[in-house]
Amino acid sequence: MLTLSRKDGTGGDIKKDPDDFIVREITGKGMILREGIKFTADVLGEEEVPEGKFTTFVLQKKGWETIRALLSIAKMLRRGRKSIGYAGVKDRASVSTQLASIYGVSPADLERIRIKDISINGAWKSNGVDMGSNIGNSFAIRVLGATAGRAEGILDELDGMFPNYFDSQRFGYRLNNFSVGLHLIKGEFEAAVMDFLTNTKNERNPESVEARERLAERHDFREAENYFPRYLRNEIAVIRYMAQYDNYVNSLRVLPRGITLMFVHAVESLIFNAALENRVRENVFDSERSCGSNAYGFPDIGVAAEKGEGFRLGSIVGYDTDERVLGEQEKEAMETLGITKDAFKVKGMPELSMRGTYRPLLSPFKDLSFAEQDGTIALGFSIPSGAYATVLVNEVTKASGTMLEEIAPELCK
Repeated sequence: MLTLSRKDGTGGDIKKDPDDFIVREITGKGMILREGIKFTADVLGEEEVPEGKFTTFVLQKKGWETIRALLSIAKMLRRGRKSIGYAGVKDRASVSTQLASIYGVSPADLERIRIKDISINGAWKSNGVDMGSNIGNSFAIRVLGATAGRAEGILDELDGMFPNYFDSQRFGYRLNNFSVGLHLIKGEFEAAVMDFLTNTKNERNPESVEARERLAERHDFREAENYFPRYLRNEIAVIRYMAQYDNYVNSLRVLPRGITLMFVHAVESLIFNAALENRVRENVFDSERSCGSNAYGFPDIGVAAEKGEGFRLGSIVGYDTDERVLGEQEKEAMETLGITKDAFKVKGMPELSMRGTYRPLLSPFKDLSFAEQDGTIALGFSIPSGAYATVLVNEVTKASGTMLEEIAPELCK
């Protein structure tokens, strides 16, 4: 990713230990959920609903993915996947605190849960927690092995704003969510399935590499049921369907819809990133849409207005995107990929169609704290929901690779 800051970076590493990456959700009421504190609904300004069918709780976890932690809690309480709710997903390699909810369980039962590295820091009856209901997240991050004396100048240069890229988490650990998604929106369903099953880029497990390469060579779905590693559960589900029915479109439908949507989101996200990188290169952030701020000072894209004061918005392209507000950078990226906005009305899998939306081109950061000692930089800041702390940290360290070149080199200038 091309950085907005032009100064030399500090270098250094993050996420060596979860305790070096603290994430505190900022609730819709503007309250920061700090770790190690017991909260009540009243303290957080949340509504307590004695007759509610859900229990909202403060989840603190260390080294757990949000969804996996919640599923483990639900399993202990004999509830299913559909019973859980959360505002946003927090990084696995972190200590994070956030609001979550579960259906049909009492607060007392929740607070009796004992799972290693998970704690329930308060619970109350409610109407549940909705995705996206948080304002943002507050971070305390330690950068290890950094060069002293550079960070402060970089932060001053940024002046409270950084490029609002989607980071690598959006594109999967094999960085092939984009290529699978591009096949999907082009109607190339066989290619999408085989990319999902057999792409070995960034695959580090030798057993997985061998299985994927064998299937790519032989197309032997019946045999692949036996030799694919058991931990590749989603791949095995698709393989079993293909072995029985030989239908590429419907084999993808055995995956949770969130996964297949993620593939199409990756295409939207990479187009946004490519367009934003060009804007950063040219230092031009004008656009035809803007939005104001919420009470916390973060962008409020609920109502995107004609060009005016506030945060400039870029397009997350979909089939309903207004051609009049589509930037030249987005058009150029789509032309390079051989698609138009109509491709996001996915023929053959209409449930994956995307209307399009907006995203701030630059994200604010606030509540900044900064300290250096013995090659370690301690950073504290708050950013809006949907922005990536790792992108801001990369402005300081300049340590991330060129993700666009790895995923879609044809989009690089």
